[in-house]
Amino acid sequence: MNSDKGVKWLSEQILKGKVVVFSGAGLSTESGLQDFRSRSGIWADVDPTEMASVGVLERRYDEFVDFYKERLYVPESIQPNIGHKLIAEWEHDGFVTGIITQNIDRLHHKAGAVKVAELHGSLEPVCCHSCGEIGTTEDFLTKVPCKCGGRLRPSVVLFGEMLPEKPLSDADKWSSDCDTFIVLGSSLAVSPANYFPRQAKNHGAKLIIINRDETPLDHIADLAVHEGIGEYLSKVAKYIK
Repeated sequence: MNSDKGVKWLSEQILKGKVVVFSGAGLSTESGLQDFRSRSGIWADVDPTEMASVGVLERRYDEFVDFYKERLYVPESIQPNIGHKLIAEWEHDGFVTGIITQNIDRLHHKAGAVKVAELHGSLEPVCCHSCGEIGTTEDFLTKVPCKCGGRLRPSVVLFGEMLPEKPLSDADKWSSDCDTFIVLGSSLAVSPANYFPRQAKNHGAKLIIINRDETPLDHIADLAVHEGIGEYLSKVAKYIK
């Protein structure tokens, strides 16, 4: 199915409900954020397994904070784009039952979405690595310690840590029980990103992938679109009243 014919068809699938959305960095880049894995992305000149790791947090804290300060904290000028807003609107209207995201920027929440499974955690809230007490972003970025003396950190999943249990459980449940599974802006190159679309498909869901580049799962998708996410979803939204 080509992308033009897919617009009305996708709107029909959304209107049936039980839709799960899976978002990757490609959705956030449309808000002006850098991606991670491209040649010009955040990881282009660093080894993420080193800098975004528990080891650097515990032994080279100044470098850890500076890395997040320069690369990952989202300025106020970065706001949800039309893709985030449409997804939140469709969730509010009862069509979208869950949003699974690889992103840590909380733009889905800022757009008004509620049922969001953040597989890699999020930049907020900041918490103490030692006692778990909630701190402030300002204190983290200025390297002010927790009251217990521990080091503050964002609530992201660092290399060397397990993915959070509840988001994984929610994502597993949603992808097993949906009728339509829509991937937005993910290369689907790593696990568990490439697991949930397969699971949905194996349980009989329609699989839609909207990503500027081809993905390893395009061949099993009912619709694969290589266009901008916001542009394409805006066309779909015209049929959803």
